Amino acid sequence: MSRWFVYFLFYSLGGYGLEKLHARLTHSPRQVRKCFLLLPLCPVYGMAMTALAALAPEGLGFLPLTLLGGAVCTGVEFLVHLFYDKVLGVQFWDYRLLRGHVQGRICPQFAAIWGLLSAAALMWVHPLARWTAGILPSWVIVPLWVVFAVDCVLSAALLRRYRDTELLALGAALAQMRAVSQSSTSL
Repeated sequence: MSRWFVYFLFYSLGGYGLEKLHARLTHSPRQVRKCFLLLPLCPVYGMAMTALAALAPEGLGFLPLTLLGGAVCTGVEFLVHLFYDKVLGVQFWDYRLLRGHVQGRICPQFAAIWGLLSAAALMWVHPLARWTAGILPSWVIVPLWVVFAVDCVLSAALLRRYRDTELLALGAALAQMRAVSQSSTSL
């Protein structure tokens, strides 16, 4: 079980890096991360890659792995977007401007990108994830779970209350909490 959690964290951290790189390369006006947690993690990447690692048969070639990865990652992306939208009342991405989108949650262009990236990651990066999971001492896992769980609770509370994804930049979250505490003490 701890191995899968390490995979999840490994790919969530990698996804955070990809999001930051994408924002910089595309000169996006939104340079803040597009993910759920205050920590530098994008759980949609972690969930998608962990699911793919669990589902992909060993020794699958690049093309079948690309197709499977595209399907698995896009399915996870759809479900995560649905959760963010319906449960937390926020949207981190919107593909409505892209052709072939489904409810703005997924689109064929990103399904193809996810397929290629996930196949490459499973073939060439996953050995590093496996190695990382193998060298982490077992006593580290429980504190990682605790930090992750606390972050999930705090992030979900911020999003449900304010419905503002920009608050997940730590500075913005702290400023909002200060403003709320100052307004409640001035009453």
